[in-house]
Amino acid sequence: MSDSINDAESAVADAEIARLNRRLRRESAARHEAEAIAEHGLRDLFQRQQEIGLLESIAAASNEADSVEDAMRHALAAVCKFADWPLGHLLLVDGDARSTFDSTMIWHDESSGRYDALRALTESIAFGRSIGLPGRVWESSAPAWVNSNSLDANAHPRLPEAERAGLRSLFAFPVMIGTEVVAVLEFFSMKHQTPDEALLRLMGQIGMTLGRVVERRRTKDRLMHDALHDPLTQLGNRKLFLDRLQQAHLRAQRVPGYQFSVLFIDLDRFKGVNDGLGHQAGDQLIIATANRMTNSLRHIDMMSRGEGDVGGADFVARMGGDEFTILLDNISNERVPVRVAERLLSVMAEPVVLDEQQVIVTASIGIALSASGYTDVHNMLRDADTAMYYAKQKGRARWVMFDTAMQDNALRRLKLESELRLAQGRGELWLAYQPIVTPRDGQIRGFEALLRWDHPVYGAVGPAEFIPVAEEIGLIVGMGGWILRNACNQLRTWQQDSGQPLTMSVNLSAMQLSDDRLVALVAQTLSETGILAGTLKLELTESAVMADPDHALDIFRQLRELGVKLCLDDFGTGYSSLSQLRRLPLDTLKIDRSFVTQMDRQDDKRQIAEVVVMLAHTLGLDVVAEGAETAAEVALLQGMGADFVQGYYYYKPMKADAAGAAWREQGVLR
Repeated sequence: MSDSINDAESAVADAEIARLNRRLRRESAARHEAEAIAEHGLRDLFQRQQEIGLLESIAAASNEADSVEDAMRHALAAVCKFADWPLGHLLLVDGDARSTFDSTMIWHDESSGRYDALRALTESIAFGRSIGLPGRVWESSAPAWVNSNSLDANAHPRLPEAERAGLRSLFAFPVMIGTEVVAVLEFFSMKHQTPDEALLRLMGQIGMTLGRVVERRRTKDRLMHDALHDPLTQLGNRKLFLDRLQQAHLRAQRVPGYQFSVLFIDLDRFKGVNDGLGHQAGDQLIIATANRMTNSLRHIDMMSRGEGDVGGADFVARMGGDEFTILLDNISNERVPVRVAERLLSVMAEPVVLDEQQVIVTASIGIALSASGYTDVHNMLRDADTAMYYAKQKGRARWVMFDTAMQDNALRRLKLESELRLAQGRGELWLAYQPIVTPRDGQIRGFEALLRWDHPVYGAVGPAEFIPVAEEIGLIVGMGGWILRNACNQLRTWQQDSGQPLTMSVNLSAMQLSDDRLVALVAQTLSETGILAGTLKLELTESAVMADPDHALDIFRQLRELGVKLCLDDFGTGYSSLSQLRRLPLDTLKIDRSFVTQMDRQDDKRQIAEVVVMLAHTLGLDVVAEGAETAAEVALLQGMGADFVQGYYYYKPMKADAAGAAWREQGVLR
């Protein structure tokens, strides 16, 4: 019985031991599992910390980097250290073509030359969207990798060279701005790689961080470009031109024999295009001009600008409006800018089509040379501008080289401008009257009112000098109204004293013709002065009328309704056509003095005058020939049938009292 008891106790003990062993195993397994979970968590935490550190490092370096390239260099080094990759490289999408990568010379490489052959091969390849690993990344906008034992290894031209250098794997990921790939970072490993999801996600985050760096750089470059370039033509603006000019000036101080030149270019009669065809056509003309200048300058450089002169960093800029400048760099002598100017004048004179209309707009060019010894580039630009102004004065469509006499004249013009603003209030302006006579009997039939300026210091300032100034500073419209009122008041006095239908000719400027108040001003003047109907003659030049013949026709018709006679002045010097001339309700053609002077000695002048007289009479118009100074000229004009003559042969312009005395001498006043 005791044996049975012992057996039972032994069985209980064995069962307890078995239970304890099972419990021990469960606890041990649970402990191992917990330890494994903890170890895995620690590894994940450490890995995550490493990834966060990498991202923070790249982000901080990117924010502090002076350039995109510096940010990329730091990213290459950081990623190589993180992944234990020995070689990293940057490829940038070509900013202009956007069809290939720029295989840059930016690497992370601590091998002391081991990978030089691979690097040289990489830099020699023009990677496109279908070439090599970078092409695959660009095409897919996603990370990619290839191992030396991959089935498609033949599609990657650098793998053999990489293997010779001991490398077994290539990995690359894109740098993105939105959906656009702007760069690729590629890495080389000494082991075969199969990147996991965590690594791919990490590289994607790095790519986005670096993409923001590129985007900021693009924004900065765009803002800088906009600040230094003309938005319409994309040429450099005044600020950028002055910067380039200053660089040339500094170089001239350092380099013996170095010379440069500035061309200041202004379109002739651009305002007529802008006003007549609209601002959109004006913009088209500005763009066409910019393209012509740029292409012409490039052509000149390709053809060589001068003997032994290879040229330099020439630069075209738009200063504003219809003004352009050109910096000619590294010229050999003053003939170089002259040749360039003549080439530009030829190109600019070619027709351009604007809104289906063919337009010819010439240019005036001023030239300044660094050889003149400038100490300030602003003065050089000013002098080129002054020379351009003289080109305008000489008749436009030409170039003029600056000289010191121009500066003296420019200073005088500035003084005249300020003085002219005060002249009318000071009583310095007055009207001279030049008689207009019939050549058959020499009798005075009318007068032309001519503005004169007697300055207390400068003396008598000629109208050829101050009238253009008055037009440019906007005084001519006000002066024109003053001239019209005073001339008509004087005419009324003479008509009342003589009982004769004498006429008064008054010149109108182009600005007055475009002034909406002109017709009302003439109507009011006629009403206030009460001069005889048909005795006021308004004279306009061909260029003023033909700049906008449709507008002129409308104004002329309104003036004719007021009983005003209309005269086309300086006929033959402008560009009117017979078809336009026949449309205008004119009464008189005036032969310019340039055709009258010495016409008895120069057959071409006489022939032109004969044609004008014949043309005028065919159209039913009177003819006035101005500038007659000799008996021979008057005899020829009378023989041609000129209706009226005006010139020093008969009378110079006179004050009103002298004009009255001239009448009394010929018995007109009774």
